[in-house]
Amino acid sequence: EEIMGRIGKKFEELRANKEKALIVYLTAGDPSLAATRELVLGLEKSGVNIVEIGVPFSDPTADGPVIQAASQRALKAGTTLRGVLELVAEIRRTSQIPILLFGYFNPIFAYGAEKFAQAAKDAGVDGILVVDLPPEEAGELRIFTDAAGIDFIALVAPTTGRDRLKTIVQDATGFLYYISITGVTGAAAPKVEDISREVGKIRKMTKLPIAVGFGISCADQARAIARIADGVVIGSAVVRRIDENRANSDCIQTVCAYVREIKEALS
Repeated sequence: EEIMGRIGKKFEELRANKEKALIVYLTAGDPSLAATRELVLGLEKSGVNIVEIGVPFSDPTADGPVIQAASQRALKAGTTLRGVLELVAEIRRTSQIPILLFGYFNPIFAYGAEKFAQAAKDAGVDGILVVDLPPEEAGELRIFTDAAGIDFIALVAPTTGRDRLKTIVQDATGFLYYISITGVTGAAAPKVEDISREVGKIRKMTKLPIAVGFGISCADQARAIARIADGVVIGSAVVRRIDENRANSDCIQTVCAYVREIKEALS
């Protein structure tokens, strides 16, 4: 049995306390890398269990308009994959919060897969989620990231067929990220009964924790999803609040207060 990383340990610890994971997505470098660092530390104090740090990319096809806009702003501000890895290393000086890098394969490929795996490990990255790298093509990256002990998080959608699901869960590590609605992020609200049925199917196939994301923005939704899943992912709603408050000196406090409200709904 492989050594369990921070993500697996966090889910175990939460399960033992009958708690659900609150996972928050941030776009690195929006409004700046320094702000992202402060946000991560503030979110941890506000009860966030795992952070997903989005690596900005010029063509984020899987993301909704809110995260696409954040990605563009971050790129304009000069955010690079190297900068994001340095950010993680900085966070690691004071925090052991599990960190997942979320993004597209192109920046990793340009950086070099082997070099990336080593740099991510050295920085203290716990997992990666590469949106546009399906299981059949993941080998060229996983050969290095698996060896570095970095969890490779798989996405599962309502459209994922049974055979495909079998393939995915066979090789998945960390947790499964269930996308509650088809289409882009931050759009329509997910239907709880549909999610409940789908998550039930997945549970028959794997012991891995299941986190549900896409379209969750309020405490009531989060509470309903937490009854079904092991974790709830909040993305666009947080990114939107960062943008709306970017000019205010209390931006971080405002975002953290919102997240605290969600966390309270989960417990």
